[in-house]
Amino acid sequence: MALALGKLSVFVVEDDDLLREMVSEVLSDAADIEVAGTASNPRDALAAIDGSVDVAIVDLGLGEESGIDLIAALKHRFPTLQLMAHTVFDDRDSVFRALRSGATSYLLKGDTPTSLVDAVRQVASGGAPMNPRIARLVVEQLRAAAEPDLLSPRERQILKCIDRGLTYKEIAIELSISTHTVHSHIKNIYERLQATDKRDALARARSRGLL
Repeated sequence: MALALGKLSVFVVEDDDLLREMVSEVLSDAADIEVAGTASNPRDALAAIDGSVDVAIVDLGLGEESGIDLIAALKHRFPTLQLMAHTVFDDRDSVFRALRSGATSYLLKGDTPTSLVDAVRQVASGGAPMNPRIARLVVEQLRAAAEPDLLSPRERQILKCIDRGLTYKEIAIELSISTHTVHSHIKNIYERLQATDKRDALARARSRGLL
């Protein structure tokens, strides 16, 4: 397909036929964007995408195949290609695997059509647009990385036990320590997180990416 001069060339990889068509139509309605092509699987995407494409929007769940692997392959083949993850997955593992593989944008399905078009423009101009929930995850991860010694490995273990709902006695049995030691660790956890109780401690730990 010959692209109009000055338009952003966008390729859509999505295995849901209806959604792929909808995304393509939304993008095509923008005066400054032209859809270079679409694919429902990594194999077809790799065969169709070339160096003229500016932005590729990639679903992470492509049937039994991985959109994250496709992102990595495309980034290796076309280092300047801007890659946007477009998915229902909002878990920490999916987010950071996609970003490490080469995605510079992470959007969740269900965001407004306007936000998708705006995100394409932003990523093509050097931005890194993300769904607000995903941006919060990234901030939390960076905060945790900046505070590597906030809690000791043992304190993190105990915090995870608390998150599972274990009692002091159950934590002591699981970790082969005394209940007195558990109590001391929990007191330290509260102090370091500046938490007032268990619920507050868990909430503060999550906000720092410690859970």
